Amino acid sequence: MSTHGIRLHPNTYLDSVKLLVGSRAILETPGIEWGAAVTGTPTNVEVLIHEGFRADELANVGANDLVIAARGEQAELALANAETALFSVPGTSSAASAGPSIRSIEETAILPNSPNVAVISVGGDYAALEAHKALTASMNVLLFSDNVPLEDEVDLKSRAAAAGLFMMGPGAGTAVIGGVGLGFANAVRTGPVGIVAAAGTGAQEVMSLIDRAGLGVTQVIGVGGRDLSEAVGGIMTAHAIRSLEDDPATEVILLVSKPPSAEVSRKLLNRPAVKPLVATLIGLREPIEVPAHVTLTSSLEEGVVAVTAAIGGHFSPIDEDLLGRTSDALAKVDTSRTAIRGLFSGGTLCFEAMTLMLEQGLSVYSNTPLQPEWDVAVAPPSAHVCLDLGEEEYTRGRPHPMIDPAARLERIVQEGTNPHTAVVLIDVVLGYGSHDDPAGQLAPACADVIAIDGGPQVVAYVLGTEGDPQGLAGQRKKLEDVGCIVAATNARAALTATAIATRTPAISQSRSAM
Repeated sequence: MSTHGIRLHPNTYLDSVKLLVGSRAILETPGIEWGAAVTGTPTNVEVLIHEGFRADELANVGANDLVIAARGEQAELALANAETALFSVPGTSSAASAGPSIRSIEETAILPNSPNVAVISVGGDYAALEAHKALTASMNVLLFSDNVPLEDEVDLKSRAAAAGLFMMGPGAGTAVIGGVGLGFANAVRTGPVGIVAAAGTGAQEVMSLIDRAGLGVTQVIGVGGRDLSEAVGGIMTAHAIRSLEDDPATEVILLVSKPPSAEVSRKLLNRPAVKPLVATLIGLREPIEVPAHVTLTSSLEEGVVAVTAAIGGHFSPIDEDLLGRTSDALAKVDTSRTAIRGLFSGGTLCFEAMTLMLEQGLSVYSNTPLQPEWDVAVAPPSAHVCLDLGEEEYTRGRPHPMIDPAARLERIVQEGTNPHTAVVLIDVVLGYGSHDDPAGQLAPACADVIAIDGGPQVVAYVLGTEGDPQGLAGQRKKLEDVGCIVAATNARAALTATAIATRTPAISQSRSAM
């Protein structure tokens, strides 16, 4: 019989990444049906009441309080596991962790070596204020928080650029500064490529592919998804490009963005030549002219191909065995099955996949659709569908799928048993902050789908490097061992899924650039 357990920690702030770790500790406890570690905001309290927790227990909870809740036979054990995950400091003794308690950005001035980067992850209502405090302290900012008003973003970035500081975000989840990964980053070697990215998993994809190409990065500067919009005007992108042009270690610059403003892109790219620049603008709707030192691409893999070529290297995403594996898969799928069902943890990866499918003539429905009429809410039963499961409607009350792969297990089986589905397409994102064995968590559900007689195939892409905590080769093998087709890049996985759904094997070998 299910039991409900709840523990309150008044006036206890933990950032969103830490809360996701606590939530994962709850959900990984055997016998748990539901659980979460959250702040006591009104929205989160509503979620808890909806999940069966008593309103009277939550009556006095405020937005500054920490709430740990679990439902299941081992609720109390799950709560204890969560508290251990939330409040312990791995690898340190109590003596080692003792020291000055820093409770504000202003108090960093008392430290012997004052930090010059602030990672801010607070509610959107407070994020701009904290970011201004960091800029006042002459600190660069990685603003992990989202829901920051547009006018605050413009104000912060204008102020930072004028002071020669980085204002990364809002909603910047990935960066590598001075060789240190911030947020969701991958373990990559140092090298000659500087990356400026208005896309989180887009940054992770290109940094990982660059590492796999035998190169490395100087800096990865995440500028936030709105930076290249007309409203923001590329303030921080321009500052980041100038900084990398002035950096003697950077030989080539790679700019990555989901659909930017064409006018902003023109202004940014039509500048005097300083260093080779590759601009990967995924989903750009209208062509733009660029000078000779700029290479324009429309997929992440082609961006990396161009970057490596710019410094005399070589990278090819084409796997000669992929065509044969795609043809073998087609023979196993019943001809009545024609739909692609993509279940993504990475928003940029989802967007890139849909863009490539559109270029192949497919209409793809989504919770983040390329066109308004392709909203998943009105998708026909036999439609192609790609979902970004990291969006708020899927993560409310539960961890992000990069941290908790279990969030996709039920959906993989659900889509696999749908009689219209020809291929289930998934991504697996490795790196710091991600689950320690995501492929191992997903493999059994994939095996169940592949075992269906005449059923769909599973095409997967694993984003990461051998240096990542999870290990790229081992993660790929866990999916291959259960029969998944594992592609070399996200673009290649999307094209392979399209090849299976349309019964056109050659598409798996298509170029994915303009």
